[in-house]
Amino acid sequence: MPSRSAQIRLVSSHPEVYEPCDDSFALVDALLADRTNLLEHRPTLCMEVGCGSGYVITSLALMLGQETPEIQYIATDTNPYAVRVTRETLEAHGVHAELINTDIASGLENRLAGSLDVIVVNPPYVPTPEDEVGREGIASAWAGGENGRRVIDKILPIANKLLSKRGWLYMVTLTANNPSQICLQMRERGFASRIVVQRSTEEESLHVIKFWRDFDIQADAKDVVTTSSILPARVMDLLPRLSFWRSGSSNNSC
Repeated sequence: MPSRSAQIRLVSSHPEVYEPCDDSFALVDALLADRTNLLEHRPTLCMEVGCGSGYVITSLALMLGQETPEIQYIATDTNPYAVRVTRETLEAHGVHAELINTDIASGLENRLAGSLDVIVVNPPYVPTPEDEVGREGIASAWAGGENGRRVIDKILPIANKLLSKRGWLYMVTLTANNPSQICLQMRERGFASRIVVQRSTEEESLHVIKFWRDFDIQADAKDVVTTSSILPARVMDLLPRLSFWRSGSSNNSC
C-alpha cells in the first residue's frame, strides 16, 4: 500500500491545536505499514491518547473501517479545543469515536482496564523545561520536560493497565527520549517491541515503536532477579543502534 494512502484531505483546525506534521505522518505510516497485521488482529476497541486534530484516529478508522466496521474508537486529549477539532474532523469523514477531555486516560482506568486492543499515541516528546509540561493550549502537545520523557513515563504504566492480553501500543518517540530505555521499561512489564517506522527530518529523528505482550518474556521474568538477565544477547546488541537510525522503515527489534 502506498505511503500515506490513508491521509485525510480535510482536517479541522484551531490556533491552540497541534496540526498534523512529520510525527503525525510517521505514526499513520506505521499503522499503514502494519495494516495487514491489524486487520488479522481484528481489534474491537482502539484508543488514541492525545488526539489533537483528529488526523491519526480518523486515519486509523478509515484504513480499518470497511473491513472491520464493528470496531469502536475512543480518543482523549487534555486540550478541550483539540476535542472539538477532532470531533469536526471525524464528522467530516463519516467516522465516529467517543471523545473525552481528560489527561491521558484519567478517570477511565477502571472502566477500560484490560479492554483496549490498540492504543496509538504521539506523545509530547520534545525536551523542554519542566515547568512547560502540562500547560494549557497547544504547548501541551509537545512539552515533554527533561529528555522529553515526563509524559511518556506516565503513559507507559497506564497503557500496561489498559491494554488487553492481545493489546498493541504504537508510540512515536524521539532519539532524545532514549527509546532503548523505553523498550527496556516495557520489557520489564512483559512487552516485546519492534520499530515499525524510523524517519529523520531536518529537525529530529523519529521512531514509531510497536509494543505487544510477550508471554514468554513474562514467564522468564518470574525466574530471574535482574532485568539484564532476561534480555537475550541479540536484543542487547540491537539497543545501542537506536542512536544511529536513518530515514526509512524498519522491522528491527528494539
